[in-house]
Amino acid sequence: MKIQGPRIIVAFDFAAQEPAMELLARLDPGQCRIKVGKEMFTRFGPDLVRAIIGKGFDVFLDLKYHDIPNTVAAACKAAADLGVWMLNVHASGGRKMMVAAREALEGYAQRPLLIGVTILTSLSRADIAEAGFSGEPVDNVLRLAALGQASGLDGVVCSPLETEVIRRTLGEGFLLVTPGVRPGGSASDDQQRIKTPGDAIRGGSSYLVIGRPITAAPDPMASLEAIRREVEEALASG
Repeated sequence: MKIQGPRIIVAFDFAAQEPAMELLARLDPGQCRIKVGKEMFTRFGPDLVRAIIGKGFDVFLDLKYHDIPNTVAAACKAAADLGVWMLNVHASGGRKMMVAAREALEGYAQRPLLIGVTILTSLSRADIAEAGFSGEPVDNVLRLAALGQASGLDGVVCSPLETEVIRRTLGEGFLLVTPGVRPGGSASDDQQRIKTPGDAIRGGSSYLVIGRPITAAPDPMASLEAIRREVEEALASG
């Protein structure tokens, strides 16, 4: 799948709507996309998504649907009706659930991209083992990514530490959306499996999800521009 438009997705994780919209007014939809997750969607609902789209931004609705196939399919249709650019489901929900989600999106003139969540980037090897997944994190990520591809998904969410093996195994057309990206010198926060933006792109990432290094920076615009330059340099060198 050909990648078009900005590769940086800014994660909006605000407890209030005002600072989010103030920051949005300073951003350029030609340079980034916006991720709306569970906190903001729960607080402010679909109207927030509509407002962001109304400002010209592509929205990644990060609600990680995981339920019985019919319920997930209906939720995906509701998200598509909002006009989102991308949405996601948990790949661990299984083939039937993912197929139902993909089928629910067919027929839209501008179908949202459907991405599967593999293993959360906040989880360490010990966390993954405690949850009952045997083997290394990369083994579980690759298994779930392959299942997502076989189920018709456009790509997966994975940490930048797993992009190279997924890209090598599943090919160039599969989208890899990577959180766990931190510019050099940034705090890792609650992420465990991280890389810099340039390393993530060189490793095969399609899109980078970056939150606090931009939204909590003293100068968010300067931070976004620095990351964008690093991404362009990585693409040019690849």
